[in-house]
Amino acid sequence: MSDVQLMAEINLKALEQLLGRFGLCVSLVADGAAIPGTYWGEPEAGLITDTLYIRRDTPVHSALHEAGHWICMDEARRAGLHTDAGGTVLEECAVNYVQILLAEQLEGVGRKRMLDDMNAWGYSYREGSVQAWLKGDAADARAWLVERNMLTHDEQLITQS
Repeated sequence: MSDVQLMAEINLKALEQLLGRFGLCVSLVADGAAIPGTYWGEPEAGLITDTLYIRRDTPVHSALHEAGHWICMDEARRAGLHTDAGGTVLEECAVNYVQILLAEQLEGVGRKRMLDDMNAWGYSYREGSVQAWLKGDAADARAWLVERNMLTHDEQLITQS
C-alpha cells in the first residue's frame, strides 16, 4: 500500500461533523472487521444508504471519495445505495473534485495532502497528475457541481438540506 494518510491519523469527530452537514453518517468498524459496502475491498471505505463505513486503516482519500459520491447523488439514488455508487464519468470527476474540497475543510488533511495521496494511490487523468487535472479538465467537474447547485462560483460546497 502506498504511504497515504489513514483515518487513524485524523480527527474522526471533525469528519463526522463535516459529513453530517450533508446528511451522511460515519460508522467506524473495529480493526480487522469487514467493512460493509466497500466497492474496492478492504481497507477502502464503504457506502450503504446514508452511512459511510471506515476502519482506522482506511485511507482518508477513500473515505472522502465515497463521501463525495454521497454528496453528488440525488435522494432516489441515496435511498437505494449499497456498495456501488454508480454515476456518469463526469459525475465521477465531480466526486474527485468534492473530495479535494472536503479535505480542505479537515484540519490535518488539506488540499496538498489530498492531491499527494490521490497521486500516490494512482488516480489517473489525461493530463497526468491530479494537480494538472485541476488546471485543465476539472473545469467540467466544477461546472457540473455549479449547475446542480452543489458548489458556489467561489469554490464553496453548498450543504443540501
